[in-house]
Amino acid sequence: MLEELAQAEAAVAGCVGASAWALPEHDLVAALDATHRLEQRLAMVKLALVRELEGRGIATAQGASSTAVWLRDRLRLGVGAARRLVELAATLDAAPAGVRDALAGGAVDVEQVRVIADTVSAVHTAAGAEAAEKAVGVLVEWAGQFEPTLLRKLGTRILDHVAPEIADAAAEAAMEAEARRAYRDRHVTLSELRDGRLRLSGILDGEAAGLLRAAIDPMTAPSGPDDPRSPGQRRHDAFADLCRLALRTGELPEHGGEPAQVVVTTSFETLARRLGAGTLDTGPQLTPETVRRLACDAAILPAVLGGSGQTLDVGRQRRLITGPLRRALVLRDRGCAFPGCDRPPRWCDAHHIRHWADGGDTSLANAVLLCGHHHRHVRRGEWTVRLGGDGHPEFVPPAWLDSDRLPRRNQYHRRT
Repeated sequence: MLEELAQAEAAVAGCVGASAWALPEHDLVAALDATHRLEQRLAMVKLALVRELEGRGIATAQGASSTAVWLRDRLRLGVGAARRLVELAATLDAAPAGVRDALAGGAVDVEQVRVIADTVSAVHTAAGAEAAEKAVGVLVEWAGQFEPTLLRKLGTRILDHVAPEIADAAAEAAMEAEARRAYRDRHVTLSELRDGRLRLSGILDGEAAGLLRAAIDPMTAPSGPDDPRSPGQRRHDAFADLCRLALRTGELPEHGGEPAQVVVTTSFETLARRLGAGTLDTGPQLTPETVRRLACDAAILPAVLGGSGQTLDVGRQRRLITGPLRRALVLRDRGCAFPGCDRPPRWCDAHHIRHWADGGDTSLANAVLLCGHHHRHVRRGEWTVRLGGDGHPEFVPPAWLDSDRLPRRNQYHRRT
């Protein structure tokens, strides 16, 4: 074997310096196909060697804790890749001969082998050895047309082809088993980090996943051509907007005898002078700028303390844009008023143009609807918000964006 591998290595080395640009189109495609077949045949050889190493215990005999660890050091692989190599070698060793032959012949790749082996094992359990043997031929044929993910999806209905008499019953049983597994494994974990942020992780069952995607996907589109947020940041902001929307409905169950709400505790000096920080009732601290932005939101209950800690104000109605005033604001702005944004009213905060901590009143003339992203954007202070001569909001861009600072308006929410 060593002599043949040395010859193969020399032949491949001779191709490394070849000029691919000189090949005509047909030969270029044929060379790619040949390279892929060779790669799969070498994978077959490699997996057989790994399986033999594992079977002989060579890794542990040389002082390694496992074959995967030995492969990591010997081949300079990541430990995850080394483990997958050992697992695939075992899978291939137990696979039907037809699967091994397909890989050796370059007809399938190693990921397709994993899918075929898993599917054939499931068929053997459900319908017996004869059906499993038929499944090998069907799956190898499909592997010539479909990549591993689609191959696995097609494999869920393999019994329609090799054992149609039990296919429907087996599919129903598999679906019920999958539903039980999904119900058992469902969870959401909130891990508080040292700085007060949360790490969100979990697994949603199919129904919950559908609900979340239906609710969050429309909110994750870029807010405009100049939206600098990454897809992950847009999903984060959409999730926060979804929580704001839920709080705004007033239909959440009470918590501790009170309606569900966010309470921000701060001093008047923090709001007026933008000094110090605010604190959420759950513990994390917020920057003064964030506190001022949250205080604009009708879904936020501000608790303002004096210098000695006494409560000066806890969400007085005159400072909150609610009820008829918010309805009038919705009728006027029709959604987020920032230029280029198409977010509807229910996803928007009611923003004081002149902050109430700076003496601004709560009135239609001092309010504008902004989505969560543009509320944060405007609070940074580079854009100026004002009402035009017709009583509708307009936004003056910063000088670095437009040296003439010409006012801009939202054109998405057209008015009749």
